[in-house]
Amino acid sequence: MEPVENSSRSYYQLSVTESIELFDSNSEWGLTSEEVANRYEIYGWNQLPIKPGKPIWLRFLLQFHQPLLYILLIAGGVKAFLGSWTNAVVIWGVTVINAVIGYVQEAKAEGAIASLAKVVTTETTVLRDGQTLRIPSQDLVPGDIVLLTSGDKVPADLRLISIKNLQADESALTGESVPVDKSIQSLPEEISLSERTNMAFAGSFITFGQGTGIVVATADATEVGQISQSMMHRINLSTPLTRKFTKFSRILLYGILTLATLTFVIGLGQGESWIYMFEAAVALAVSAIPEGLPAVVTITLAIGVNRMARRHAIIRKLPAVEALGGATVICSDKTGTLTENQMTVQSIYAGGMHFEVSGSGYSPKGDISATDPCDREKWLEYQLPPPLEECLIAGALCNDSQLRQTGDDWLVVGDPTEGALITAASKASLNQASLVASKPRLDGIPFESQYQYMATLHDHVSPVIYIKGSVEALLGRCSRMMGHDSQTTALDAVRIQKAVEIMAEQGLRVLAFAKKEMHIHQHSIDHEDIESELMFLGLQGMIDPPRPEAIAAVHACQAAGIQIKMITGDHIATARTIAQRMGIQKAEQVVAFGGQQLASMDDHQLAQAVEEGDVFARIAPTQKLRLVEALQSKGEIVAMTGDGVNDAPALKQADIGTAMGKGGTEVAREAADMLLTDDNFASVEAAVEEGRTVYQNLRKAIAFLLPVNGGESMTILISALLARDLPILSLQILWLNLINSLTMTVPLAFEPKSKGLMQQPPRNPNEPLITGKLLRRILVVSLFNWILIFGIFEWAKSTGSDITVARTMAIQALVAARIVYLLSISQLGLSLFNSICHRDLSITHTPILVMGIVGAVALQLLFSQWPVMNQLFETAPLTLMQWLICLLPMLPMIPMAALANWIDPS
Repeated sequence: MEPVENSSRSYYQLSVTESIELFDSNSEWGLTSEEVANRYEIYGWNQLPIKPGKPIWLRFLLQFHQPLLYILLIAGGVKAFLGSWTNAVVIWGVTVINAVIGYVQEAKAEGAIASLAKVVTTETTVLRDGQTLRIPSQDLVPGDIVLLTSGDKVPADLRLISIKNLQADESALTGESVPVDKSIQSLPEEISLSERTNMAFAGSFITFGQGTGIVVATADATEVGQISQSMMHRINLSTPLTRKFTKFSRILLYGILTLATLTFVIGLGQGESWIYMFEAAVALAVSAIPEGLPAVVTITLAIGVNRMARRHAIIRKLPAVEALGGATVICSDKTGTLTENQMTVQSIYAGGMHFEVSGSGYSPKGDISATDPCDREKWLEYQLPPPLEECLIAGALCNDSQLRQTGDDWLVVGDPTEGALITAASKASLNQASLVASKPRLDGIPFESQYQYMATLHDHVSPVIYIKGSVEALLGRCSRMMGHDSQTTALDAVRIQKAVEIMAEQGLRVLAFAKKEMHIHQHSIDHEDIESELMFLGLQGMIDPPRPEAIAAVHACQAAGIQIKMITGDHIATARTIAQRMGIQKAEQVVAFGGQQLASMDDHQLAQAVEEGDVFARIAPTQKLRLVEALQSKGEIVAMTGDGVNDAPALKQADIGTAMGKGGTEVAREAADMLLTDDNFASVEAAVEEGRTVYQNLRKAIAFLLPVNGGESMTILISALLARDLPILSLQILWLNLINSLTMTVPLAFEPKSKGLMQQPPRNPNEPLITGKLLRRILVVSLFNWILIFGIFEWAKSTGSDITVARTMAIQALVAARIVYLLSISQLGLSLFNSICHRDLSITHTPILVMGIVGAVALQLLFSQWPVMNQLFETAPLTLMQWLICLLPMLPMIPMAALANWIDPS
């Protein structure tokens, strides 16, 4: 096929026939495999070109755009101006190393997010070789016949060729906030994009109805492709926590500059030389800057994102990493996330009789038998009682799904509920394909939540409509019912409601079935056709069993102080039973509210109900949003799971919107902050756990880094004000703050979760970066570090050691004490302590922490014993006795670390 040259802007002018002929396609058969392969060669894949990122050199330079690095750059410049090129080069080298670390980790984090985003691919339904297939949207080519239904994301620009009440949300493309009603009629020239009602554009969402279209443009030839640059966006690594770090850095910057200036001026006033005081001011500034902190933050967040991905949670918007750790309420739909998502019909009520259905899953193995012996005797007259047969036929025909066998497994292509209905019919030897062949579908009304039913028109001898839906939606439309002998009788609504209650008490989801015979020449149906005069056929009760891992996850969340709310469209009795099985309740009884109850409540009453309630059943789409808003008005941090079009507003409103990666609609995915690749509630609990671990490890990093800066700063400040020799020089401080600190701090980012993490209440989202307890810990350990540095330095000098040796001993003593302190805040140290005290003989496996300590020791040996490092950092080799003296501070650090942990046990 030659490439079609027509601009996509003119397809709306063509008729349906002209559009199909233009692309040499077939509306009944679709393209053949050979044609598809040829068109790949012509048009390529249906993918928008990736927006080029910032050039590498610019991204690298932006790493220097940090307040705390400004001081180092300026200090290096002044050192160079004074002729101290060695110092200047080292200071600049430190800033470059910091920039490289930040750049590499940021690139890794962005790459991880970008690659993880590709895991969840958009799929679309197409007609090829006469078969209906689900394929990745990137495999589409012009001429493909695409089938659309409510909730789908339009995968390419389509010329619509058939529709049924089709509406699309095109707000991302046209700015129109109201969904557009679609048509198939050709349109005149020169009309705006928003008026091309016979087109469905890539990136828009189907909000209502069904339709079929032919692909007329893919990739960058689509309308959205032509403006893709304005729609694309870079992944932003800025989060609430990193913004807190930025604010903290600015405050620290101003404090450092003020203190350094004050020290410089006071020293000059005491008669010290300005060169000496400048060295002291530079050393003070360098000592107070936690140079390794920005890199540690980036590394920790990146590790958290990858850990979540391994546990089936893909973070689309990085702030969700932090927000998850503070979640106080999780609102979850029942289907799929809490349950197996494999419906099984277990009970049927038809013709006044109750039937049991054996078997599980989608396998057709199983039997249907009457539960009452008297009913079994009535059944002997028939191979299959007519009401039961009609009820099963209605379930198999009023159905958009199919069952397929893969080896020994049966899988549903479509909705699990509809798969269960097909399986139930198969157990009575009613094959769906044979039923469709004998009663072909002429028209249909797809299921919409606002109507709560689906209807299909079939023709064999005379047209008949089969309807399935909620009991509430259908029972009021029925005027009669089919008796056990196939005779029409008056509708016994009381008996039917009792049957519904019996099924619901068993935790079964109940669907009602009805039919209506139509005029001989009717070929289409609308909602008016089924407003009344329906014949009630029966009920089918099915269950989607709770996932065992979801039950454990619910209990884990509740132990962590997180409330679980079930929001579902099921019958209230069914939802209550499932909630009891899963333990979703605060009191002895499950507190449940129905949608009709909520509709009559004002905002105050709703806020009260949402706090008290455990289950919210028969919930309308707008009510989900109201429930989330009501929880937030009570100060709750809300995580919301959902998979449908109607969930999107609530997902967007929630603090952490979570969509289903496998079974969810594109609308829900686009609105969410996080995707679950396994559609399992247990993954939500795992993500909360990982979010808490990330925050915990960041606190550990702060608690480890800042006391060293505090001790160094106090040492420089007091020495300068007392006009004494500096115990530690600026270059040596840079070594400690960057090389030594990173070697020992980065392993904290890999720390496993602490025991009892999920037994703690959620943290306050407004909690400051440096809490009162953490500040006291930092001050206490800083004081110890100052005494240590100053004491070892003065002792070494008093015993006749050279000042270079004294400074080297002070540094090595500080590092030795840091190792003890690092162990005291790590899981390894805690498990070692418990093992020594015979509390717990198991040792936490943390090889990265051990590697970090070994690496730090090796680097410190080079720092003091290698002549090159002696020359560069003004250090001196130490003797064995001097090394032993440097190790002595490890002993007093043990009670000091215990005191710090008592002050700040978190």
